[in-house]
Amino acid sequence: MDAGELSFVPLACGSSCPGELPSGLCPGRCRRSSDWSCSLVVASLVGAFGSSFLYGYSLSVVNAPTPYIKAFYNETWKRRHGHPIHSDTLTLLWSVTVSIFAIGGLVGTLMVKMIGKFLGRSNMLLVNNGFAISAALLMACSLVAGTFEMLIVGRFIMGIDGGVALSALPMYLNEISPKEIRGSLGQVTAIFICVGVFFGQLLGLPELLGKIWFYTNSIFGKAGIPQDKIPYITLSTGGIETLAAIVSGLVIERWGRRPLLIGGFGLMAVFFGTLTVTLTLQDHAPWIPYLSIVCILAIIASFCSGPGGIPFILTGEFFQQAHRPAAFLIAGTVNWLSNFTVGLLFPFLQKSLDSYCFLVFATICIAGTMYFYFILPETKNRTHMEISQAFAKRNKAHLPEEKADSTSVQEKANGRSDPDPSCTLDGHSPNSIV
Repeated sequence: MDAGELSFVPLACGSSCPGELPSGLCPGRCRRSSDWSCSLVVASLVGAFGSSFLYGYSLSVVNAPTPYIKAFYNETWKRRHGHPIHSDTLTLLWSVTVSIFAIGGLVGTLMVKMIGKFLGRSNMLLVNNGFAISAALLMACSLVAGTFEMLIVGRFIMGIDGGVALSALPMYLNEISPKEIRGSLGQVTAIFICVGVFFGQLLGLPELLGKIWFYTNSIFGKAGIPQDKIPYITLSTGGIETLAAIVSGLVIERWGRRPLLIGGFGLMAVFFGTLTVTLTLQDHAPWIPYLSIVCILAIIASFCSGPGGIPFILTGEFFQQAHRPAAFLIAGTVNWLSNFTVGLLFPFLQKSLDSYCFLVFATICIAGTMYFYFILPETKNRTHMEISQAFAKRNKAHLPEEKADSTSVQEKANGRSDPDPSCTLDGHSPNSIV
């Protein structure tokens, strides 16, 4: 390329990249001095606000009004049958109300591949808002209609919204972001989940009328915290997790995925074990219940710093675009079935094992720590081909050439790594996913 050809480079790439060579063999693209662009930031924030924010809000908003919802169930039952509801039946109904959200999430996850095939990622996120609106109307009208089934169905539909959101949004963010900021941008999903949880807790404060968010009020009550103080302690969990998720997003491209995941699971195991001890000994000293609060906050901070959001990023990084919907379907199915199991069984687990119930979670966290330490390679700033090679090297397996990511090979041959995000968002790429 001579000096005359170089003079036309800014015209081919756009005035925002003066003086830079085009990337590879594509004259319409260029590398920007910064990987962040206005369109990329706006797309990620708007998509997360309409998706993962609602999921986080739905997780926590059911916490504070628990006594009122149970009273509504009891009144409805008494009006229908002429006698109050049995305590075991009430516990079962409440567990179903909480855990049906996860069943809806599973259904939503299974729908993602089919909907995405016809609508694409961004349109799927837009259409998904219809589920949220329908759920809100059902739950809002349940009290007027005197039918608690409407509340349960509303939670189910809201779960569908969450299931679609937690698969479509991470895929969308992964595909519009360059690999240099893929981790930081991917953490937007977790950050907005935490912000949603915080707002759900904020609206549950007495002045404005509360896995572990489903039953935080009962856990704090078990720790000996006065009932009038519990909503404020619960609110602090939302602030802690939001802060932890933001810090994680800021350091993930510097520290990598592995340290945050291994450290998060390891710390959770430690604090779950400590929480078991403090709950068992809480009557021995007046300061022990407050140590239980510290343990709960530490568990939540450890979770949100890595295990809460990084799996969404890894699922997108492990698989090529053609295989990504199926990968998110499998990951989402495991996630929602686990949520359902915890939401349904935790009250009964707490009754039977008392404070020792958290040892179950500690064991799972230890297993996760060991698995990620020995199996998971670092994916920071790597292409799909490089990640596949790292897995093959770690497992002492040979990676056939035909299994390599042909896109990554071509990009490397052309001297570029990822398309410019703003070009993808503006639809200039023939393979645009928007």
